[in-house]
Amino acid sequence: MSPRRRKDIVDALRRGTVPQQGLDILAVGLAKFEHAVDEELQTVSGGGAVFKAVRGEYGSGKTFYTRWLTERAKRAGFVTTEIQISETETPLHKLETVYRRLTENLATPTTPSGALRDVVDGWFYILDHDAKDGAPRAGGDETLDLLQRRLSGISKEAPAFAAVLRSYRMAQTAGDSATADGLLAWLGGQPHVASSVKRTAGVRGDLDHFGALGFLQGLLTVLRDSDYAGLVVVLDEVETLQRMRSDVREKSLNALRQLMDEIDGGRFPGLYLILTGTPAFFDGQQGVQRLPPLAQRLQTDFTTDVRFDNPRATQIRLTGFTPDSLLELGSRVRDIYASGAKDPDRVRDLVDDDYLKDLATAVGGELGGRTGIAPRLFLKKLVSDVLDRVDLFGDFNPRRDYRLTVNVGELTHAEREAHLRGNRSAAGSVDEIELDI
Repeated sequence: MSPRRRKDIVDALRRGTVPQQGLDILAVGLAKFEHAVDEELQTVSGGGAVFKAVRGEYGSGKTFYTRWLTERAKRAGFVTTEIQISETETPLHKLETVYRRLTENLATPTTPSGALRDVVDGWFYILDHDAKDGAPRAGGDETLDLLQRRLSGISKEAPAFAAVLRSYRMAQTAGDSATADGLLAWLGGQPHVASSVKRTAGVRGDLDHFGALGFLQGLLTVLRDSDYAGLVVVLDEVETLQRMRSDVREKSLNALRQLMDEIDGGRFPGLYLILTGTPAFFDGQQGVQRLPPLAQRLQTDFTTDVRFDNPRATQIRLTGFTPDSLLELGSRVRDIYASGAKDPDRVRDLVDDDYLKDLATAVGGELGGRTGIAPRLFLKKLVSDVLDRVDLFGDFNPRRDYRLTVNVGELTHAEREAHLRGNRSAAGSVDEIELDI
């Protein structure tokens, strides 16, 4: 592992967040999904489309799973994007906002975020080469002619997409970078683009709900012509719909059903759409079950033993960590850390598997015995409280000099509930619970 990659992983774990890369090394318990994921990515790269739902309690590793999947997809030549669903920032029923977030977070194998310009410019580069290889047309711009032909199918549903790309090319050729930047922003769904810029392409207003799906089709066409395998879109934290007003929730669920229907209908070749949510979202009356057509599409049998879950099903479940898998994860992180430590042997000796097991048990105890949601806090404590001190201080011994402490302020909502529930059980009565105020 390169020093940069190791540092990125360790820094993220120290903050208590999911690393943006290197997740294949930390992917404990995901081997059962590998073959199905690779099959689905191959389907998408061949011109198909896939819709997938991932269910799991808070802390069960849904974000880790989707980032592991997108990292795997990038290695296969996909472009990826991750969208956090929220009532104020990214409401699901406003597809124009979802599309804008999609383009803002667009990532290629070489560009970690904001890759829309790279994608569009790369597409024009390929068009230039393809146009030169074709028969020249007297008095015309072969690239613009080829652009029109390549986007002819999209122009029927979203004529503005091709018009803006054409004007973007002309502005770039003329050296008008301000106009080109404005047109690219409008293509990405950004509001408040100057009217003078939009007039150059013959468009008005901002991208709306209905135009967003047409623009997504256009983007998929551009990606396909640029030799990308496809686009992976992650809709994360969809369970927040349960806390929204009933009318907003129903519109959002209907938008989700519409997306599924459009994927099934073949409108989005090259799209892998994956959403995450809690079991309550998929099974409760404030979630998917409120819209029977959507519930029917997502229905999956989870009554059998988890060992026989079908990874090819529309909906898959993550069951969280066990004590054994948490120990395996901790040992991998320790070895990654030790590979860049001042004294690797000392790190491995003082933070051996027996100590990792004790620390994991202690963290699980602070969370009411819920080992399944312990990984984030366990790894944060392991890196920042134990491994860093072993590396920095030659006389630090974690068994002698460290005692696990958990501050409520450092916990997520689910961890805080588990922590308080565990304290309530240990205290025996509400009056005996110590509150950190």
